[in-house]
Amino acid sequence: MPSCLVVPFAVTPVAGEDAGAELAGRAGMVAVRVADLAWPARPDGDGRTALTAAGAGKIATGDLVVFFRPVVIAAAVVRRDGRVQAAGHPADHARLGVAEDRLDALAGQPGVIGQIAAGLRLDGKVKGQARRAMTAALAIRHTLLMTLMPDSDYADVTQALLGDLAAVPWQRPYRLPTATVICAWREAVGAEPLEQLQDLMLAGLDAEHREHDYRAVRAGDLDVCSIDGSLTRVPDSGANREAYGSAGTADDSSPYPQVRELRLSHASTRAALAVVTGPSGAAAGGSRDKGEAEQVLLDRALKDYPQVFTPGRLWVMDRNFPGVPRVQRLLAAGTHMLIRVKDGIALRRTGEFAPDGSYLAEISGGGVTLAVRVIEYMVSVAEADAPELFALITDLTDDETYPAQVLAAAYHWRWIGSEPA
Repeated sequence: MPSCLVVPFAVTPVAGEDAGAELAGRAGMVAVRVADLAWPARPDGDGRTALTAAGAGKIATGDLVVFFRPVVIAAAVVRRDGRVQAAGHPADHARLGVAEDRLDALAGQPGVIGQIAAGLRLDGKVKGQARRAMTAALAIRHTLLMTLMPDSDYADVTQALLGDLAAVPWQRPYRLPTATVICAWREAVGAEPLEQLQDLMLAGLDAEHREHDYRAVRAGDLDVCSIDGSLTRVPDSGANREAYGSAGTADDSSPYPQVRELRLSHASTRAALAVVTGPSGAAAGGSRDKGEAEQVLLDRALKDYPQVFTPGRLWVMDRNFPGVPRVQRLLAAGTHMLIRVKDGIALRRTGEFAPDGSYLAEISGGGVTLAVRVIEYMVSVAEADAPELFALITDLTDDETYPAQVLAAAYHWRWIGSEPA
């Protein structure tokens, strides 16, 4: 049974170590009498050692006591000159605290970051044969923590992630990785592990919402969800311009390339149930038109995330998304839609007006004709003299179960149920 070294941070025993060692990590603070502390190394050594507890004397009132928080539990390495050091590597113990616990819970896989990292094949300058300052799992955690510390540089994020772990006297001397090293590892790891984590997390959120029925925003018996897009600027590199382009400029002259994101959100909680990304502009086959670019992403969402388009959900979308064939594919997935249509799109009325003012109609395009219900109403913004006509189409034809006023109120959540998130 290996002896254990306990030194001051967030205690994370390595798998396979004595389960009893976890007891030391449960205490928020450890107390040791100063009289029981000893310097184990020879005076002429390099000094890279931990203090040790020479005994377990009972603490009495008035004794001088050192109070400290445990950093890590690791197997001890005792040198010939008496120095006490820690076996292993700091990266084996670095964690994201409660954020990582939450990620494991949503993914249903304890240690999910480590599992994904273990299956990676590294590219570029990093071969992964020698760990040195970094590991694949540490690189993934570093990237995730960067998103939680957007105003910090690499050094600040590294310090927050490794903390006092770097000060532990490891068997092999350890130095914090430089920004150059971190960049090389991020490039070697690539986007795939982050995409895997995203999909696992979103699937967990989706299942959680279904299980607990987090619904404050409803349309009849349906759960209101929102689909909307946004842009995120990325570093101005040739590779990013080629992959993503920039929106709103025919010659791609924007100061930064941009990633276009389509987020499928739960209106009640603003939680994302699925996210797809792609070009923002004319690069890589993208379109400079916002509507066309987001339509391509919706097609991908229907293909990659069919599990979120359930019969109990009503998807609210703005004027950028029809295509009638696209609406047909959405409905074929078994879900429901409420979409605002642009001015000039023909809606051929096929029935009388219902008591709530809605009516049945047909909409055609791309060789497809769909029967829909139309809800029309006027909206005044800031008491404007010229109110704007809103025309919504839906597959929900029952005006008693889904009155026009209820659906108009549901459309209100297209923005506040998605964009502000």
